[in-house]
Amino acid sequence: MANQTGKIVQQSLQVLLKDGTFLPSLKDEQRKQAFTSLAAILSTPNKVNKAFLRVALTSGNVVRIPAYRIQHNDTLGPYKGGIRFHESVNEEEVTNLATLMTLKNALHEVPFGGAKGGVVLNPRQFEIRELHSICEKYVRYFADNLGPDKDIPAPDVGTGEREMDWMMAEYKSINPGKPYRGSFTGKSVMNGGSLGRREATGRGVYFTLRYLLSDFLKEQRNWLSGSDHAFAQTAFAHADRPLKIAVQGFGNVGSVAALEAYHCKFLQNKVVAVSDRNKTLYQEDGLDVPTLADYVARNKGDLPTTQEELEQAGIKARILGRDDVLYLDVDVLMLAALEDQIHKENMERVQARILVEGANAPITAEADAHLSEQGAIVIPDILANAGGVIVSYFEWLQGRETQFYSEEEVFNLLYGKMKKTLNAIFPLYFAEPHTLRETCYIHSVMKLSTNLYIQGKLY
Repeated sequence: MANQTGKIVQQSLQVLLKDGTFLPSLKDEQRKQAFTSLAAILSTPNKVNKAFLRVALTSGNVVRIPAYRIQHNDTLGPYKGGIRFHESVNEEEVTNLATLMTLKNALHEVPFGGAKGGVVLNPRQFEIRELHSICEKYVRYFADNLGPDKDIPAPDVGTGEREMDWMMAEYKSINPGKPYRGSFTGKSVMNGGSLGRREATGRGVYFTLRYLLSDFLKEQRNWLSGSDHAFAQTAFAHADRPLKIAVQGFGNVGSVAALEAYHCKFLQNKVVAVSDRNKTLYQEDGLDVPTLADYVARNKGDLPTTQEELEQAGIKARILGRDDVLYLDVDVLMLAALEDQIHKENMERVQARILVEGANAPITAEADAHLSEQGAIVIPDILANAGGVIVSYFEWLQGRETQFYSEEEVFNLLYGKMKKTLNAIFPLYFAEPHTLRETCYIHSVMKLSTNLYIQGKLY
């Protein structure tokens, strides 16, 4: 994933530089200088905050755990981005994800900037009291940078509403008398969180697929039906027939997306495969996704690992290797695990013609280019997995107003906001010689650049 976001930002700037209709008042040398400034601003974070959290373990040992809070850009509003607990966390990864958050918020017109946090650990290897201490220390170490109008963290890989509840409580204790409800989002509903926040990312991931193949193609059939655009042909080939869907990663995002596909009334779906960190479950006639979701909820997030466990759970499936989910003969592959899952070494084995990025950067730039050349549609993370930050914005608003929305209101607002973005992006995608990812980045960089220009930050 290293530098992938930065490279595509630079490519987007090159496209906009040559587009005379974009910032037309900038001419010749002044235009070149402005775009040189844009490249410098968007390619580097405003702040890199790093600390080593001192944590006393229940064993009596004291450890120092690397932690980051990287704030990329706040042109559009307070910094916003998740905190992940994972052993692969490093400064370059967190910086890349912070940049992606800036662009994602700009694309979906969410009034936040971009940030990201990370702690280098495997949460499964720590006791609850230790994790609680890590959360408290994280807030203390980065306290000067956090706050409802400064930087608002949220859950990410390895964290959830429990960790956000702990962190908000610590923020409140060290900031007595100050507003605190909007300091963290993704909290439990009882603690000021929003209904629907946990399911928001997964629902948004599936909504992008459903909207493309159902609503958008039906509305634009006359315009697109005669097109020789390779991606349009791929979309139409999958719009009016049953879809076989595989989901990599049956966690918070993947399981919700799979349930949405299973229950969808707009498309004829069959979820034939799901996977977790250990294995893939495959059933050609379609898996019983609700039963699997219930099983995972009762078993610490793990799918059944043996035929005996499958039989006891009443689930019909074959157990395959963990990575087999990537190469099955399916129509749609939803990637909801970690980054760099499809890359140079395995991209030619992928058979799915539509891929949806529920995780951040699960497809490398080289693999994305290869798949696009083959006519596959890749719905990128910047477009597909924005449901979480959009509903986080609604949670932030509710906390400030102390008025809370029903779950139905939350999802109506979510789908309305995503629909607005999709209606802006899809026509450009099918009319221009760019991949969907490139189209999204160009549109996002254009919005950011316009704001930087009118705020006088390019000179």
